Amino acid sequence: MNILDICTHKVAMLERNETVQQAAKLMKQHHVGDVIVISKSDGQNKPLGILTDRDIVVDLIANDVDLNSVSVGDCMSDDLMTVREDADIADTMKEMSHRGVRRAPVIATDGSLCGILSMDDMIEVSSNMMRDMSALIYREQACEELKHQRH
Repeated sequence: MNILDICTHKVAMLERNETVQQAAKLMKQHHVGDVIVISKSDGQNKPLGILTDRDIVVDLIANDVDLNSVSVGDCMSDDLMTVREDADIADTMKEMSHRGVRRAPVIATDGSLCGILSMDDMIEVSSNMMRDMSALIYREQACEELKHQRH
């Protein structure tokens, strides 16, 4: 299993010249907390940055900034952590934790955007693994008990 198997493939995205108001509407429409800021190059979407709902609230609304007067490119986080689609899940989880990143665009080998990975995705995978390990322990105990009953 790799990142492409667990990431969300439908990504809310805008180009850098769009307004923050448009970004907020897109987040609401897609029920997400972020938009990936992209540039379109050779028919591909290349991630440039990310704008989160928290960025909008903490950096703009709290400072009384008119959301229609600010472009997404003006306030996006451009220190972007991207993840290759074939990356290892455990290594990616460590890197996200190390950098304090909750969301990361997933890119194909050519650098084009193919999904977004969130900490929620990682928690779901981790909890499923824990559930499977717990089931294994229970199953092993049940098999041992059955074996003892036969003898």
